[in-house]
Amino acid sequence: MGKRNNQRKNVAMLDSSDDNSSVSSSSTIRSDLMSVSGSDDVQVDKDSLLEQALDALYEKRFATLLHQCLNSIKKGSSKEIALACHAIGLLALTVGSGDNAREILEESAAPISQALKAQSDYLKTVSLLECLAVVTFVGATETEETERSMQIMWQLLHPKLGSNVVAVKTPAVVVTAVVSAWTFLLTTMNGCSLNSKDWQESISYLSTLLDKDDRSVRISAGEALALIFETGSVEKFAAENKTPPDGSVLEGNKSREGYTRILGLKSKILNQVRSLSVEAGGKGSTKKDLNSQRNLFKDVLEFLEDGYTPEISMKIGGDSLQTSTWSELIQLNFLKHFLGGGFVKHMQDNEFLHDVFGFTPKRKHILGVEHQMSSGEKRMFRSPNSVLNKARTQFLNKQRMLSKDRNVGHFAVGMGDEDM
Repeated sequence: MGKRNNQRKNVAMLDSSDDNSSVSSSSTIRSDLMSVSGSDDVQVDKDSLLEQALDALYEKRFATLLHQCLNSIKKGSSKEIALACHAIGLLALTVGSGDNAREILEESAAPISQALKAQSDYLKTVSLLECLAVVTFVGATETEETERSMQIMWQLLHPKLGSNVVAVKTPAVVVTAVVSAWTFLLTTMNGCSLNSKDWQESISYLSTLLDKDDRSVRISAGEALALIFETGSVEKFAAENKTPPDGSVLEGNKSREGYTRILGLKSKILNQVRSLSVEAGGKGSTKKDLNSQRNLFKDVLEFLEDGYTPEISMKIGGDSLQTSTWSELIQLNFLKHFLGGGFVKHMQDNEFLHDVFGFTPKRKHILGVEHQMSSGEKRMFRSPNSVLNKARTQFLNKQRMLSKDRNVGHFAVGMGDEDM
């Protein structure tokens, strides 16, 4: 029950327009209050009204909103798909971990996977990838669920081609989106759960991306490799190739080849990172992009050589949000990008994100200090279009009609008396 209440409370962070269903539910609440007190002035308990209104909003609109968005993903235009994907991601983050988030993942995975296979344009593909990443991040409870989403993403870079299908070069913007979303989900995985062959293929491919012309591709690959090294996976697989985990002895050549290949790959990546951290500007490059690349790869180089991870401190209102690992930094950057202008609001009020980052904001109202209404409460209570004001208008209109009827009746009686 407590989790459900928290989920209902978070629904306030979803921007939604007032419609007839919300008005009728709030009007019913107001009418019930009025019938109890008769014609006496009613002092509305704001917290109680808000809780009841959000409860109705949560119960009635969750499934409807999800399925409307999924229909847009299946049949909508590219712009509609992009908006629907963002709405589904926001819905998952708002309800937080639990049964509803898992339902969102289960209902969304197949339609998103099918839509990704079409790859009609970049905007659509990037939006679908970000949506899949967010709903999996929030809703997945089993490793297999996360692995399945990561595999859907990876297949965009390594599609299974039939005999009559010609491979098409993947645009840089899509490569960046795939690697970023894949890396974001990797932050939730235990590196030991993946086998050595899969890791070697991933690391080798990410290494090739460091040589690409597009800086956004290089940066996303650099973050992914930093995370992989942070998990200790490279050293683990090197040790496995030297001495198998079951204690058996590999054939001499096979053992030496695997061990040498992994160490050689690590050495190659180190040299690539070192070069990118001091790269000079090239054609078509901007100073901002160049500085972003240099700063990132300086951090990666320092981490690979000395083991130091970048420490970030960000102001959220009057509080400080800090990260001290690559995993936390990657999660922060991805969610900040996805939430855009709503990031600060979510970090202040979203309990799921509080748990993710171990962040506890200062409470806005302390005992003895006047409560400052949030934007959601202002929309609920003060806006001319708020459900409370609409309910109040309906009530006053009803009172005027009743008063008018009484006056007309009185006038009719008076006229009858004069005729007599």
